Amino acid sequence: MTSDSPFDTDICKYPTSNQHDSVSAFLVPNVLAYFNCGKYHPADQMNRASTTRNSWHPQTKEDREAILRELKKILASPHFSSSKRYPALLQYIVENTLEGKSDLLKERTLGVDVFDRPPAYDTNTDTVVRYTAGEVRKRLSLYYHELGQPAQIRISLPAGSYVPEFMQEQEEPEVTEADLVSAAASGTNGHLTMAPPGETRETEPVAPSTFALQALPNGGAASVPLTNSAPRQNISAYKLMFWLACAAIVVLIATDGRDWRFRATRPQTALEEFWSPVLHDQRSILICSGSVIFAPERVSGTLTAGKDIEYPFVSMEGASAISHVSGLLQSSGVQTQVKSAGATPLTELREHSFILLGAFNNLWSLRLVEPLRFHFSSEPNQSIVDKMQPQVRWSRDPGVSYSSADDYALVARYRDTTTDSWVVVLAGIGRNGTEAAAEFASSPHYMQLLRDQLGIGFDARNIEAVLKVSVIDGKTGAPSILAVHSW
Repeated sequence: MTSDSPFDTDICKYPTSNQHDSVSAFLVPNVLAYFNCGKYHPADQMNRASTTRNSWHPQTKEDREAILRELKKILASPHFSSSKRYPALLQYIVENTLEGKSDLLKERTLGVDVFDRPPAYDTNTDTVVRYTAGEVRKRLSLYYHELGQPAQIRISLPAGSYVPEFMQEQEEPEVTEADLVSAAASGTNGHLTMAPPGETRETEPVAPSTFALQALPNGGAASVPLTNSAPRQNISAYKLMFWLACAAIVVLIATDGRDWRFRATRPQTALEEFWSPVLHDQRSILICSGSVIFAPERVSGTLTAGKDIEYPFVSMEGASAISHVSGLLQSSGVQTQVKSAGATPLTELREHSFILLGAFNNLWSLRLVEPLRFHFSSEPNQSIVDKMQPQVRWSRDPGVSYSSADDYALVARYRDTTTDSWVVVLAGIGRNGTEAAAEFASSPHYMQLLRDQLGIGFDARNIEAVLKVSVIDGKTGAPSILAVHSW
């Protein structure tokens, strides 16, 4: 990602934890290694039992039923219940793993069985399995993060694998002060060890070369012989190292807090907020552009190209819109793929976030925005209509030549229920409106104007805006906002 990218994250512009990595890499492991006793860590309270999650391989019918109950809860959560693809993949891989068929969980098998792909489909160009697995992985993490309490059973999908992992929470035994003293007394070769619960360990005479750390008046530390007759000295050295570790942790937290304050001083721009839901975890975005063929008998001189047209074309204004959008996305490190709307099937739209350019030359724009408040209508003439106020319509003046009539455009960003993807629609009634909408959506100035009208939550809501676009001698003028709506 280049430094002049409009999508640079805060981490790219402000100090990161790399500045103190060398400190933490040396101090914390060495300090903790010195007084680490078995499973005891100074961060834990001495008399408190802690818990860990261990990888779990269900063996009994009851184990498998417990995992299926956890799966049912996950699928009912908002992270999965609003989608079709993600729950389908998660349920398939979990059930097959429980049935002992994890060796069959390969990309091609999943593509065929879960997503109805033909057996010989090209996995390099059709990435539905990889993309969906990444979403499942992310949504599982969000589910457990927002759960608010530890889960007895946890389902995860390791990176680079289609075989889920199951983890079970287990309690660790308590470690008492008596255990700690016993562990200190049993140390050999300068290392502290702990006997397993219920087992007594005979100690051998400690060699003269065994040492502990002792604080000096000048703030330094010296190594002194450690003998079985001096357990109090061992505990004092242990406490010293404990407080050194605490001090190191405080320093690291303070440094992280400083970095966070630096990052917090630079909030996201309106342009970044508008595009952030679309670009989140996306490596490739589809630009689906309207295309036309020549039709001299029509006022616009063109006619929408269908899927049976072998060589459709776009106007200069359409090419300008593609350039605005693709340049913006590529500067953020996201790859773009431009396709004609007439040649793009619904299955392909379901695999990516995508951008629709054009309205009456793009059948996907007409179809997908039809349920929204602001949408397009071709009767009695091409226009943008307001579903909440049917009497309100915006259309080009038919009494003025096409090259001089002001145009209108729709800018929308929303999560589409048909494709279960984030969609951006940049569509004018005519080609000038589409060019202006693309300029609007790639401009920090215009995005700031839109955010000012919509207020807090701009980055998380579904958005629509109707624009008016001046047209003079066929040239596209500056857009202005006529109406907005969010939900």
